[in-house]
Amino acid sequence: MRLIRFLLGAICGGVVGAFAALCLAPMSGKDLRALIFSELKHLVEDVQQAVADKRSELSTNFGSDS
Repeated sequence: MRLIRFLLGAICGGVVGAFAALCLAPMSGKDLRALIFSELKHLVEDVQQAVADKRSELSTNFGSDS
């Protein structure tokens, strides 16, 4: 349990640090918004793919209920 809490804290700290670095970077607001939007789009696509993969894996292992 302590390891999970530590890892969760480390991940959250990394996200906050990355966000702070992006906000303090010497870019124009328009460029920064485009960069954030692009990265967010990639993140959403990765999460959607991971969900689809896990759904397929669980469906294969336990059968399909839907």
